[in-house]
This record gives sequence, structure tokens and C-alpha cells, in this order.
Amino acid sequence: MRQYFPKGTDLSGYTQQELDKVADELNNRPRQTLDWLKPTEAFNNLLLDSPT
Repeated sequence: MRQYFPKGTDLSGYTQQELDKVADELNNRPRQTLDWLKPTEAFNNLLLDSPT
């Protein structure tokens, strides 16, 4: 979050739409710890690979 808002920033000065945009960007970028998959891709793979 500090890439977008410096430490100590009062988030109440931002609209929900602005905060949602940041959350979407953070949640939809590839992660090295997930072998460069996006979190949603890794979660979907987990669901598809698990027995029902």
C-alpha cells in the first residue's frame, strides 16, 4: 500500500473508487511467490486441482 499512499496517510481523504482501484491493482499483479501467477490464478488452480 505504501507504493500508493505514504506511511501515516489518512485514507479517509480518498474515495472508495480510488481505494478499490489500488486494491484491484495489488490483487491482480503477478507474484514471485506464486511462480509469477496472479493470486486469482493461483486460487483458481488450487480449486481446480482439489478433489471434490
